[in-house]
Amino acid sequence: MVTAMSSCLDQLKSHTVVVADTGDFDAIAQYQPQDATTNPSLILSVVGMSKYSKIVQECVEFGRQQASSTEDQVVDVTDKLFVAFGTEILKIVPGRVSTEVDARLSFDVEGSVAKARKLIGLYESAGVSRDRVLIKLSTTWEGIQAAKILEAEGIHCNMTLLFSFAQAVACGEAGVTLISPFVGRIYDWFVKNDGQKSYTEDNDPGVLSVRKIYNYYKKHGYETIVMGASFRNTSQITGLTGCDYLTISPKLLEQLKQDSKTMEVKLTKEAAQSLGDDKISLDEKDFRFLHNSDAMAVEKLAEGIRKFAADQEKLEDKIRSLLLG
Repeated sequence: MVTAMSSCLDQLKSHTVVVADTGDFDAIAQYQPQDATTNPSLILSVVGMSKYSKIVQECVEFGRQQASSTEDQVVDVTDKLFVAFGTEILKIVPGRVSTEVDARLSFDVEGSVAKARKLIGLYESAGVSRDRVLIKLSTTWEGIQAAKILEAEGIHCNMTLLFSFAQAVACGEAGVTLISPFVGRIYDWFVKNDGQKSYTEDNDPGVLSVRKIYNYYKKHGYETIVMGASFRNTSQITGLTGCDYLTISPKLLEQLKQDSKTMEVKLTKEAAQSLGDDKISLDEKDFRFLHNSDAMAVEKLAEGIRKFAADQEKLEDKIRSLLLG
């Protein structure tokens, strides 16, 4: 039972599924989330830690046995590394782990589907059921179409780098398992472009974006899970109390754990019936036009793909040096 003196983290867990946004096993174990998410940037940040050297070396040896050319080995080691970290994480969390498809495939439907199938195959070879894995895809039109194919095969997807209402609508219509709207990066854009340097939890543009998506989904009966992501402060998190899922960094999880203020539920399925927007349907041309009308979303999606792709390449450079070394 959650009391008024319970930590904000415990109160949040009573209304929302908490997900750890990290690849560090110790941090995941400390905060006991339901699920965990990873991406190339997070894996890059932990792969150099000495405590994970055994896992990395095992993946390097795996890659050497799979292909003859160094570049093919780099790809195999990278894929295996994502799966190896995900497999270890699943020994800690009771739910699911999200594993990301190479961002350089963001505009390639067939390439994204093939990579997702490969990652799921590696998980299943490691004894992990596909039901415990979410494949992360960039929320481009092509990414959404890839997710639609994968969902039909029982491969569940997490749509990342989501900034616009158009992206959310298209994901709901495609029947994807989960979306990750990026609260903090929306906030960053408005701080930079509008000149306003501080927001409350009730006027933060990132928080308001997720509230709009949540209310729309619940009003119109979409089963797609809304998981707020990319937070800059705990105010953004408490402003989304009641959201389906929230994925939170260890730093902010600790701040929530140390705070014991009484939290107010901000999102409910009941309230959404009167707050959600009218239902719309988007084909490709409508999606592209509506998304393109949102300057913030266009800029942040492109930037996000570039950053994830750059970190993927940095990770591959590390792996290449290990293979050659």
